[in-house]
Amino acid sequence: MATFDDILEEAGKFGRSQKRIFALLCLVSVPWAGIYVGIVFQGFTPEHWCKDQAAKEFRETCGWDLQDARRHTIPLVNTSAGMVPSQCEQYNVDWNASSLTCEDPQANFTTSMPKTTCKDGWEYDYEGRVSFVTEFDLVCADAWLVDMFQATLNVGFLVGSIAIGYLADRFGRKWSFLMSNLLNAIAGILVAVSPNYTSLLVLRAFYGFGVKGGWVAGYVLLTELVGVEYRRTVGVLYQMFFSVGILILPLIAYFISDWRWLQVAITAPYICFLAYYWFIPESPRWLLSQNKSQRAVEITEAIAKENGKTLSKNIETLKDDTDETTTASLMDLIKTPKMRKHTFIFMFNWFTSAVVYQGLIMRLGILGGNVYFDFLISGLQEFPAALLILFTIERVGRRIPFATANIVSGAACLITAFIPESMFWFKTAVACVGRLGITMAFEMVVFVNTELYPTFVRNLGVSVCSTLCDVGGIIVPFLLYRLAVIWLELPLIIFGFLAFIAGGLVLMLPETRGVPLPETIDDIEFPNRKQESSLKNTQLVNLLPSDMTTNKEPRVV
Repeated sequence: MATFDDILEEAGKFGRSQKRIFALLCLVSVPWAGIYVGIVFQGFTPEHWCKDQAAKEFRETCGWDLQDARRHTIPLVNTSAGMVPSQCEQYNVDWNASSLTCEDPQANFTTSMPKTTCKDGWEYDYEGRVSFVTEFDLVCADAWLVDMFQATLNVGFLVGSIAIGYLADRFGRKWSFLMSNLLNAIAGILVAVSPNYTSLLVLRAFYGFGVKGGWVAGYVLLTELVGVEYRRTVGVLYQMFFSVGILILPLIAYFISDWRWLQVAITAPYICFLAYYWFIPESPRWLLSQNKSQRAVEITEAIAKENGKTLSKNIETLKDDTDETTTASLMDLIKTPKMRKHTFIFMFNWFTSAVVYQGLIMRLGILGGNVYFDFLISGLQEFPAALLILFTIERVGRRIPFATANIVSGAACLITAFIPESMFWFKTAVACVGRLGITMAFEMVVFVNTELYPTFVRNLGVSVCSTLCDVGGIIVPFLLYRLAVIWLELPLIIFGFLAFIAGGLVLMLPETRGVPLPETIDDIEFPNRKQESSLKNTQLVNLLPSDMTTNKEPRVV
């Protein structure tokens, strides 16, 4: 009986139909960038200081400019950048009732002058941008709530990727994709109109629930529609459109300065994606697995027609080519030595990739430079990463580029931390190398993970390991923003060590270039046994008369 891969040979492995679907689905990766790292603009924290109405009137009376007013009314604090005006304290002075003069009020201050926390809120140097931080006063003692904005998104990612992954296997790739986009559109607009911060966090979690699951459903649908030799390329390019979103985001944020309208702009594409109902098909592979052969045949014939191909009568015998009788379980991932080793190594690499990748991007928002320009330059580094992957994985293999990307990223993070600010361009260049390395590592962990699990547990294994990516996403805002308060470069030290360890662990994995995908756990635990068996069968075929091998291939034992 013909398998779907047999029919795909006739219909076209990557013809006009698949290219059209590929172009449409790649667009799904673009707005995800705004959701994933949009906190850099939506959660921007500007310079701020305590609001004091009496001090403001005193300032106006004395004719002070902003800098003089802050120097006279706000105490100095010692930081890594030297003595700077406090952002969270003020002098506890009744300016209208005091005998202080306009000439030099600080002459009357002593080291014992009482100080207090901000009692009347804060004033902000908006720099033309309104963020949820300034709207809800999430500074000083409440600054940790900014971290929750990103953490709740990753909680949604964590739950949604598993839930929608299950629904995609149960009800189909196309319907799961469309339902997730409907959820994204509704939740995204509700986020934009959130009346308070609590509702913002809850809706942000729902937003994350749909976004990642829908993206994964699109990825699976795409790879199931193309020939096996195109899957890796379309998978890398599908991810690369996330980088396109990284480039577009600062341009949009530059012209849309209010975080609520920026949220609407990020969400709008998901409304458009609902029109994909008429432009993308269900996966024929999934339909076959559900014994819906007639519908699978109809879709395959439509693909062939669009590709300008004609199918033979073999399509009438089309059957599912993923006949699995083994039931996957979580214990399969850890009950044997090599499976256990692979699982823990990939879990750590998913975690590290998320922490370092998100951390380096979010760090742009606290460096104090031109965040739009820095973000744009940062996004440009992602394209060489994808090109390096495509150039090296079939020539050099997977393990060495994967490990090297992590190690180079770790070294760059550590070096950047100790380069003085006076060497700005050199510091920036080294940081760019670190971003390039972790981008390459993040993109590689996706498909290398799939190559080191047997077929019957592959989807479950990748889903379980990738949940550590979401755990890393929950942790990274607290790790970045809280440690940066102690020392701005301290998070880079943590990132560097994590990437170094991840790279070293990758070297413990086997090379998978040119190796068939494993079908059973024994293929993982005893890889040489399968290779030796395949070699013996090949030698046997060469010894047999040609008329015995023309029409039928030997069965691999």
